[in-house]
Amino acid sequence: MRSLFRFFLLTYALTWVCFITVVKMSHAPRPTAPATAILSGSLLLLGTFAPALVALGVTARDEGRRGVLVLVRPTIRWHVGWRWYLFAVAYMPALKLSVALIHRLMTGVWPRFGTDPWYLIVLAIIISAPVQAGEEIGWRGYALPRLAGRFGFARASLLLGAIWACWHLPLFFLPGADKYGQSFPVWTLQVVALSVAITWLYVGTERSLLLTMLMHSAVNQTVGIVPSANMNPGNPFTLSVSLVMRLTAMLLWITAGYFLLRMRNVEGSRGDGEINNLRGAIVT
Repeated sequence: MRSLFRFFLLTYALTWVCFITVVKMSHAPRPTAPATAILSGSLLLLGTFAPALVALGVTARDEGRRGVLVLVRPTIRWHVGWRWYLFAVAYMPALKLSVALIHRLMTGVWPRFGTDPWYLIVLAIIISAPVQAGEEIGWRGYALPRLAGRFGFARASLLLGAIWACWHLPLFFLPGADKYGQSFPVWTLQVVALSVAITWLYVGTERSLLLTMLMHSAVNQTVGIVPSANMNPGNPFTLSVSLVMRLTAMLLWITAGYFLLRMRNVEGSRGDGEINNLRGAIVT
């Protein structure tokens, strides 16, 4: 657990130094210059890739080249059942459309829908999926199997979800960011539930980071199908959110409850050796 604690500490330190610096730059009383924009973009990119960079560094130090290869190999693990590809891509759109239908039944009116054409969303998912390696190599590649080795996948998914959500906190104070001024507590509830769903995908595909990267990308690109963000950003710690956001959190947790039960049942029905193999990818 010492190496895992070091991973979280270094990841938070690198990311938050980058993100907080950008937040401070955005509030500085000076005109925006091209050099400032380039620096801000570079720091945001570095902070976003911190989980993977730290995971690779810690693994190289502790386990050498073989450990690094074991860590990154799942990013090209594509040979999984087609239903998992469907789950990765369709989970959030299906959930958001369900939210829209419930909203209609409850209020008599449809919620606001996004305006991006479907083909651009598909293209964005494909382009964005490789970029998600910057997070997934760290969160699901390095941290998740180690947490699961101690707590089991169900509890590990909840713990990792809380850590993953809090890692984003500085972005709620960054003007122009999609999370700026939104409700961090309610958003965190959603992310923890989403972490459970991604862990279910990870377990079902025998640790395919390629599929978790695809799902991460699909969530990012399709969450705006039925937007839930507050149009007037305010206090990031408010609990006052839109009906769409409340319904989204509710459905995320209903599905998360199902996945948690399934993961507990799977772990309970397998022998220790089989569970350890599934939790593997940890070079000792």
